[in-house]
Amino acid sequence: MNQSPKCTAMARRDFIRVGGLTALGVGPTAKMAAQTNNQQFKAVTERACILIGLAGGPSHIETFDPKPNAPVEVRGPMASIATALPGVRLCETLPATAKIMDRISIVRSVTSPLGEHNFGTHYMMTGYKPTPVLEYPAFGSTLAAVRPPEGVLPQHIAVPNFVGGVSGNGYLPSRTKPFGVGGDPRRPEFKVRDLDFYQGLDLARLGRRKQMLNAFDQFEREQDAASTESKNSELERAFNLIASKDAKAAFELSAESIETRQRYGMGDAIGQSCLLARRLVENGVPFVTVNNSGWDTHQNIVQLKERFPGDQNAKALAFDRAFSALVTDLDERGMLDSTLVIAMGEFGRTPKINVNGGRDHWPNVFSVALAGGGIKRGYIHGSSDTLAEYPAEDAMTPADLATTIYSLLGVNPSHELHPNDGRPVRVAPDTAHAIDALIS
Repeated sequence: MNQSPKCTAMARRDFIRVGGLTALGVGPTAKMAAQTNNQQFKAVTERACILIGLAGGPSHIETFDPKPNAPVEVRGPMASIATALPGVRLCETLPATAKIMDRISIVRSVTSPLGEHNFGTHYMMTGYKPTPVLEYPAFGSTLAAVRPPEGVLPQHIAVPNFVGGVSGNGYLPSRTKPFGVGGDPRRPEFKVRDLDFYQGLDLARLGRRKQMLNAFDQFEREQDAASTESKNSELERAFNLIASKDAKAAFELSAESIETRQRYGMGDAIGQSCLLARRLVENGVPFVTVNNSGWDTHQNIVQLKERFPGDQNAKALAFDRAFSALVTDLDERGMLDSTLVIAMGEFGRTPKINVNGGRDHWPNVFSVALAGGGIKRGYIHGSSDTLAEYPAEDAMTPADLATTIYSLLGVNPSHELHPNDGRPVRVAPDTAHAIDALIS
């Protein structure tokens, strides 16, 4: 269901089709596709990504896929509202997002077999189902592995920390591990770890320690390569951050106007986290993960909108304010086309309200919202059935989503990385397909 006019940017569309599909066997041979893609993917390597992880499993019915005509035990206690797209409705928990539906896309047909938090998170964040044999890297860490670093800021930053259940860098070197800022960005005393000196240290002493560690690295490389690499990477990153005034300035939320901070939600952790993410992308960080927990609503689904009368900071309303402010702010600054914004959880919630007035885990169908970064504006991809139980059309797996994300960020899905044992592992599964309909 495409509510937007056709895009005339044929070159970018054709590039994505080649980049996302030929590498998966639709078109030239794999070898020919790899040779073509490695050059063509360079065209969008300047794109950044802000991924908002809604940890706990947000209800698709109470957010992006309401069912106003379903029985009351399915549609739930909250109403749906009209949006900027004729015929498209969202739950009443997302009034600000409804006003900018002409700038975003929603996939209403994501499906996964994994209804456990850690397993579901791993699948959504990596594109691979979890296995005891190998832990796969998340999107930001893969991007850090294949894209040359620019500046001293880490290439993958997590606000405030990375999601549970996934290490981030998986089998990749520790230098690709997400840098967690720690703390709560809405607090006046908020500080980012590793941006100040530890007690008794100054830049000169830290520099000497860095030199000493480099010397030990030469000595220990063959005996304990993995451990040494980790220690060296951590100190290198800390040294670079402490020594750079520009790096420190990127984290300074106090540099933003009160009006801007209030627009995102001054008292909301997710609001100030999304604002910090925008500042980081603005300063050259290619991938920022915003982790927002608390979406595991087994009881009283109404709490997403209202925990008490007049509540304006409930979970869904805070997300709505932050997400809509981020997309609008990026658009006004001319950054939306070069910044992919994703909002997703690890699964959805059961179609029927349970005896506690909540919804339980349901991975069979759920929704993901995307904006910018080459995504169509004002587009609904796929649908769930009338009871929000299963995909009705255009089912999309987390692996398909990963392939699409990598294609949009200029990473060839067929590119091979190597764990410690040296065997090649594709960035995305070879059974997945980029969703060409999502791409502008």
